[in-house]
Order: sequence, then structure tokens, then C-alpha cells
Amino acid sequence: MPTNESLLLIAAGVFVAFLLLRFVINRRSRADREGRGGGQLAAPGAEPPVTEAAAQPEVEHVAAEDVARREAERLAAEEAARREAERLAAEEAARREAERLAAEEAARREAERLAAEEAARRETERLAAEEAARREAERLAAEEAARREAERLAAEEAARREAERLVAEEAARREAERLAAEEAARREAERLAAEEAARREAERLAAEEAARREAERLAAEEAARRKAERLAAEEAARREAERLAAEEAARREAERLAAEEAARREAERLAAEEAARREAERLAAEEAARRKAERLVAEEAARREAERLAAEEAARREAERLAAEEAARRKAERLAAEEAARRETERLAAEEAARRASERQAAAEAARLDAERKAVEEALRLEEEERLVVEAAILRETERQAAEEAQRQALAAASRAAAEKVKTPEETVVMVADDSKVVRIKTGRLLSAHQYQVRMAEDGLDAARQIGSSLPDVLITDVDMPGMGGFELTHQVRGDPRSAHVPIIMVTSDSEQLRDQAVAAGVNVILGKPYPEEQLIAHIQRLMSGRAGG
Repeated sequence: MPTNESLLLIAAGVFVAFLLLRFVINRRSRADREGRGGGQLAAPGAEPPVTEAAAQPEVEHVAAEDVARREAERLAAEEAARREAERLAAEEAARREAERLAAEEAARREAERLAAEEAARRETERLAAEEAARREAERLAAEEAARREAERLAAEEAARREAERLVAEEAARREAERLAAEEAARREAERLAAEEAARREAERLAAEEAARREAERLAAEEAARRKAERLAAEEAARREAERLAAEEAARREAERLAAEEAARREAERLAAEEAARREAERLAAEEAARRKAERLVAEEAARREAERLAAEEAARREAERLAAEEAARRKAERLAAEEAARRETERLAAEEAARRASERQAAAEAARLDAERKAVEEALRLEEEERLVVEAAILRETERQAAEEAQRQALAAASRAAAEKVKTPEETVVMVADDSKVVRIKTGRLLSAHQYQVRMAEDGLDAARQIGSSLPDVLITDVDMPGMGGFELTHQVRGDPRSAHVPIIMVTSDSEQLRDQAVAAGVNVILGKPYPEEQLIAHIQRLMSGRAGG
């Protein structure tokens, strides 16, 4: 664009050409009036009119002046055309320069937009990766807890089964001991009964043998006595009378027959008694066998009843085990369903949050693009006004520049005022720098629950690298971290003019001992572990309000 001095020079040249042209025209008009007046006012006694030869120099002079005037007009017109061409060329160059600057500005803004989109994409990918890592950690923790719970239940089940097995073995051992004792008692009773029966049988046989021997002895004695009596009787009978011998023989025959009859009857009685005894023993044996059979049947029935009860108990325990397994399976399925529902809810919430963040970013991007478009339109409008004002007058150009400067300052003040307004939690970016993943996840959940944007840093070096690429609104840092600790990170943040204004909250277990050192380093808030969650949120809100107000 032409400068103010060039415009002043152009205006001065135009003004001089205008004065020169006006001077030539006035002089020619005066000469014409003088020529016409001299011819009309010539009177007698005056000087004679100028002859053609005498007027020729004047005519030539006027013609020369006319030629000079025309030449001056031509030169002035050429100068004006040249200056107009220079002005148009300068305006064209200024327009092209403005277009180039606008294109460069548009390219720069496009590059910034692409860089912001790339940073947002990387941030989204990082948050998604952290979310995936958090969910993976939760899943692994849940699987580990389920595995431990399953191991505990399996151990309890194994201990219960082992106890049941030991109880069953103890019961079986006692039952075996009882059965063995009963079997031993039974065998002992049978042995004693057999011995008693053998003893009685021996006694009976001995008694029978003794009775037989006594009967034989008595029979022998009786036979001897009778033989002696018979011999004596025979001798007496022989001696007394042979007549009585026949009668004696008949009597003795009758006695013999009676004795034989008595012996037969005695033998029949003894045989009947023996038969009765044997029958009684048979009946007793049958009774004993029946009782033994009944006892064995009862024992068999008791054994079967015990087996049935044991089978029922085993079936009951198996049913209880199956029911417990079914209950555990249903519980596991319920827990799995709840976990799946919780993860689905978290996924939907994350998608909803991502969608809202995308919509918010899209709205912000649209607003930014609209503001840029309006700014470009405003710049074009102002440039058009500037061109018109330059063509109109230099003074108005100066006034317009002053107005633009005032407007720029007003816009800058309005922009600063808009930038210094209190950010909402959705607009506030909080960075959490801690080498403990548990602390990062816990703090991130707390901040996300209050709608804050969260960025995670694994240590001080990671936090410094992220801050170098994109400033957070608030920094929460631990003291002891590998690579770069909290105090080194604080010194680096405070030493950089870009990040010196970022509020810093330091979390430490030795808050009282490190307070002076933290204040000297530039820490805004020191929180001692453990701290109430509401206290952290209140400090963030206070720091953001104070930052906007300051």
C-alpha cells in the first residue's frame, strides 16, 4: 500500500499542475480580452493599430504560450496518469500482498486447526488408550478377584470335601470297627456256643458213656448176682427139688421176658428221650440259626439302611454341591452380567462423553471458523473502506487508521476479557502427574465425575513434555516421581513464561515439612495424603476463579 508521504507527494504534484494550468488559462484569457478591447476602443487621435507584422510576435508568443500550456497539460496529464498508474499498481501490489498475507494467515490457521485436530485426536487416542488400560486393569482385577474368590471357594469346597471325606472315613472306620466288633462278638458267641454245645455234647456223651458203663457194671453185677443166685437157686433147686426147677425155669423165663420187656421199654424210653433231646437240640439249633439269620438279615438291613442313608446323604451333599455350584454359577453369571452392564454403561457414558466432547469441539471449531470468516470479511470490508478512504482524502485515511487502532484495541480488550472469564469444568483441562497408576485412575475418575477434562502423566518428564505441547489449566503433581520429581517439574513450569501462570497443586504425605519449600518453588496449594475429595475440587474451583479475576 502507498505510504502517507507518497500520497502527500502525489497530492502536491496534482496541486502544482492544477495551479500551473490555471495560471496558463488565466493569462490566455487576459490576453484575449486585451486584444478584443484594443480593437473596439481605438479612437481618433490614438495610436495607430498594431500592424500584422507588429502583432505577429504577440501571436507567436500567445501560440507559444498555448503550446506550452498544452504541453504542460499533456505533461501534467501524463504525470497524473503515471501517478494514477503507480497508485493503481501500488494498490494492486497491496491487494496481492494482502491476498498473500491472507492466504498465509489462512494456511497458518489451517495448519493450527490441523495441528489442534491432530492433538485432539492424539489426546482422544491417549484417553481411549488410558480408558482401555483402565478397563483392562479393572477386568484383570475383576478376573484376579474372581480367580481368588474361585480359589477361596475351591479351597473351602476342597476343605469341606476333605472334612466330609475324613468324617466319612471316620464314620466308615467306626462302622467297620462296629461291624468288626459285632462280627468278632458274633464269632466269639458262635465259638462260645460251639464250645458250650461241644462241652454239653461231651458231657452228654460222657454221661451216656458213664451211664452205659454203670448200666453194664450194674448189669454185670446183676448178671453175676443173678448168675450166683441162679447157680445157688439151681443148686438149691437142684438140691431142693427138680420139680420146682421147671416152675422156677418158667418163672425165670417169665421174669426174663418181663426184664427184656422192661429193658425194651427202658430202651424205648431212653431212645425217646434221646430223640426228644436231639429234636430239642435241632429245634434249638434251628432257632439259633433262625435268630442268626434274623440277626444277619437285620444287620444286612441295617447295612443297607446305612448304605441307603449314606447314599441319601451323599446324594444330598451332591445336590447341595450342585446347588452351591449352580448358585455360584448363577452368582458368577449375575456378577458377569452386572459387570457387563457396568462396562456397557461406562462404554455408553464414555461414548456419550466423547460425543459431547466432539460436539463441543465441533461447535468450538465452527465458532472459531465463523469468527475467522467474520474477521476475514471484516478485514476485507475494512480494506475496501480503506481503499475508498484513500481515494477520497488523506485526512480521512489518517482518521480511519486512528479508528482502526481504537477498534483493534477494543477487540483485543474484548478478547482478553473473553479469555479471562471463568472456565466451566467442561472447558477446564486438569493434568494429573503421578507415577502411581492407581492414584492417576482414582484422581481421574474424581475429576471426570465433576466434568473436568483430564490428562494423565506417568512422571515429571512426561508431564513436562505434554505441557510443552499443550498447556493445562491446572496441574496436580506428586512429590516423589522417577526421572523428574514434583519440585523439578514446578521449577520448569514456573521458569517458562508460557506456563508460569498455570496453578499447581502438590500432593504429599509430608505436607508440613515441605510447605516452605513448596511455597518457595511456586506451588499454589499443598494437600496432605489422604485428603477429602471435596477439598481437591474446591481448590481447583478457587484457583480457576482467582485466575480469571486476576
